[in-house]
Amino acid sequence: MTAKLVVLISGNGSNLQALIDAIRMKVLPAEIVLVVANRTTAFGLERAKQAGIPAGYLLLKPYLDAGRTRVEYDADLAKMLAASKPDWVVLAGWMHILSATFLKHFPYRVVNLHPALPGKFPGAHAIEEAFAAFQRGEIKQTGCMVHLVPDEAVDAGPVIGVAETPIYRSDTLEMLANRLHQAEHKLLVQSLQRLIVGDDEEDE
Repeated sequence: MTAKLVVLISGNGSNLQALIDAIRMKVLPAEIVLVVANRTTAFGLERAKQAGIPAGYLLLKPYLDAGRTRVEYDADLAKMLAASKPDWVVLAGWMHILSATFLKHFPYRVVNLHPALPGKFPGAHAIEEAFAAFQRGEIKQTGCMVHLVPDEAVDAGPVIGVAETPIYRSDTLEMLANRLHQAEHKLLVQSLQRLIVGDDEEDE
């Protein structure tokens, strides 16, 4: 079975690239049918273009400037994605919280990648917060997780996969971020593989 993926991005798209590479190497039985960004400058759009993947963007600011609501934006975003009939919607660095208006169109089909362990450091500054907590002596490691997004709770939902990442005393924030991103790339592919193929092969 080849799963149809729509990938939502906001920036560089390195996790999108990890998916593109895994599909190309036949590690992940999937096809990316659409990439959507919420920024016109997101480099991930160029990555999609180079891979021959349909891509576009939908900006929130024009909605807000016109006095329209976040819910209207989410409804239009859902409509944009629904045309591609995705099996899974993958949030790979997507920096908007999705409302129930969007999520109801893809129940338990929205997958999020977050650079923190379950229950730790929700929100957009997880790496910085983990690094600060380490410096205060509160934690010795951090990590990343992939989870389903059933509702509007931020970075919470049934966990598909987790990867722990050590923090070293010699680390800078940039060094930790780079190590986490490497872990994210592997975990996202593994987690989607698990969702698409299931766990049967691991039991053999």
